[in-house]
Amino acid sequence: MNDTKQIISLAITGASGMQYGFRLLELLLQKKHTVYLMVSKAAQVVIGMETDIVLPGRCNEMQKFLVKKYACNNSQLHVFGEDEWTAPTASGGGLVDAMVVCPCSMGTLSSIATGASNNLIERSADVMLKERRKLILVPRETPYSDIHLENMLKLSRMGAVMLCANPGFYNNAKTIEDLIDFVVAKILDQLYIANNLQPRWGE
Repeated sequence: MNDTKQIISLAITGASGMQYGFRLLELLLQKKHTVYLMVSKAAQVVIGMETDIVLPGRCNEMQKFLVKKYACNNSQLHVFGEDEWTAPTASGGGLVDAMVVCPCSMGTLSSIATGASNNLIERSADVMLKERRKLILVPRETPYSDIHLENMLKLSRMGAVMLCANPGFYNNAKTIEDLIDFVVAKILDQLYIANNLQPRWGE
């Protein structure tokens, strides 16, 4: 674990589990990392179903809203649209240390596994794979079909981290927030970002 500031791409897609994505965003900004955020259209629908966040649809308004919500420096957060092909995440020449798709829908996972690159989220993940950079996918689905499992295995063999949103209960969670933090702590560990969200095993 270290305190080196990173540039992290965070994609929020249309699976259930928006709380994981927004908690991760909050902590990355708190720790002064730079975040390139992409929110799919399907995710915006699910955000309205699962949270009380009223997220603006336009990227510039979304960025202003989130900068205010998380009280971060405006230079830390950059929001990009699905068709914004000039975004830094769309090329291997862009300076991105790691990418997290949280939550990751099965449709997005499938598109990444096949290299479809139909939108900026898919292309950004494709860039991480081809550049051999860290790609963390956080699927939230149950049960898994053979197609889901085959796609996850394919991506794992390419070097992607499959970090399913399965909170553990051995820390005696008292609240939903504790369960959310369990998963987010696992993501931060994969990014080598120091955190004290959960007790370490054996403590």
